[in-house]
Amino acid sequence: MRLRELIRDIPYVLETRGDLDTDIGAVVSNSREKCTNGIFFCIPGEHFDGHSFAGDALANGCCALVVERFLPLDVPQVRVSDARATSARVCSEFYGNPSRKMIMCAITGTKGKTTTSYMVKSIAEAAGYKAGLIGTTGTLIGNKKIVSHLTTPDPVELQKTLSMMVDEGVQLVAMEVSAHAIDMRRLDGMYFDVGCFTNLSQDHLDYFVTMERYFETKKSFIVNGQCRAVAINADADEAHRILPDVKVPVLTYGISANADLYARDIEVAEDGIKLDMCLHGKSETISGLHLAMTGTFNLYNALAAASCAMILGIDDACIKEGLENIKSVPGRLEMLQTGTPYKVILDYSHSPDALKNILKTVRQFTRGRVIALFGCGGDRDHQKRPIMGKIGGQLADLCILTSDNPRSEDPMQILQSIEEGIKPTGKPYVVIEDRREAIRYALTHAEEGDIIVLAGKGHETYQEIMGVKRPFDEKQVVQDLLQEMKTGKSDTL
Repeated sequence: MRLRELIRDIPYVLETRGDLDTDIGAVVSNSREKCTNGIFFCIPGEHFDGHSFAGDALANGCCALVVERFLPLDVPQVRVSDARATSARVCSEFYGNPSRKMIMCAITGTKGKTTTSYMVKSIAEAAGYKAGLIGTTGTLIGNKKIVSHLTTPDPVELQKTLSMMVDEGVQLVAMEVSAHAIDMRRLDGMYFDVGCFTNLSQDHLDYFVTMERYFETKKSFIVNGQCRAVAINADADEAHRILPDVKVPVLTYGISANADLYARDIEVAEDGIKLDMCLHGKSETISGLHLAMTGTFNLYNALAAASCAMILGIDDACIKEGLENIKSVPGRLEMLQTGTPYKVILDYSHSPDALKNILKTVRQFTRGRVIALFGCGGDRDHQKRPIMGKIGGQLADLCILTSDNPRSEDPMQILQSIEEGIKPTGKPYVVIEDRREAIRYALTHAEEGDIIVLAGKGHETYQEIMGVKRPFDEKQVVQDLLQEMKTGKSDTL
């Protein structure tokens, strides 16, 4: 594709230099990537400026640049007002605007994005669509898994993935939309058939600094015209601040509020949730629905997915079938098969509200103690650490404080911050920095009827320590430790 064709409809172009008939064979955001006739995006960042790496990109095969200031390099350059937003639009154009060829469903919010997207995918498949998924746990094309490292991938990876989905016959995509992706303009120029706002709670303040900025970022995606219709959690505290600014058709959902789609006759049990879904103004209901996943938060996730499906015109029978077909989501309230008199649950809860939700949920059906094992990520929001410690102390019978992904921080300093919150609760706790040994402690101290909640890692299969991602699949770690306990042998000896 010629350079002039790639930039023809980009609103951010200010000026060009060089031959616009240059043929472009690749889109590149990493200057170290080898390519042939690539166009490199010189994106200024908080720590690095892409303009400084333009020479490396040219040495590795790029032949043109998108810049915010012209560089003394003898190659075609496109000067733009916003290199990030331009990269999103150029990548989409390069891959033939794949999102326009499928039904696109976007889910944003602090919690529930992953489970809701899995539910939407399941409903779509029950309705006969070939469905894809893009999110925190990776990418799914039908049942084929593709590894991804961001909740919402960067434009190069995202548009390449969407193009692959088109080639494989995907008709509907359920996609998680992170606040970072919105703020970094990764979705610029894309449009969604339906967008969903699930909720807002404290997270990512290392990046957004204030809850207000975090909220406004999420809200902007719902109200900026990128979504042709929206589903909004009417029970979310922020709903009243979003709804007045929505200019497209909206369907609200909830339990306690006067929502368009609401649940009644709710029974939450250890093995799932029974409920009826009712739509105002419609005599029929989705009655006798039985979700295999428990917890009030999963009830909200199901309502969110059903709302998106209704907006897309999927019938009630398929919505019910799709919701009942889904048995679990990787790392989300995932019950591990341990064969022990106590239960072990894996959950991705790494924010205060998420930890509160999972501990309250398991408290409803535990016959013994709730044992919470958790930590906090390094190089992230410091404010939430004592808050999570307090929540653990208030809602668990025993807390085991351990490392999550300490990244470049001293793990013990992170744990000391969590301790500040748990100490005043007076609840028993231990600090075991090594996560494997912390899990061993939990398994050896649990008694019949107890529930161990391994919080924070969820679907992740690594631990990031001092910039290095080391293999750490919590499911496998649990199985290995149980085998060691059974045989009395350790593979570390």
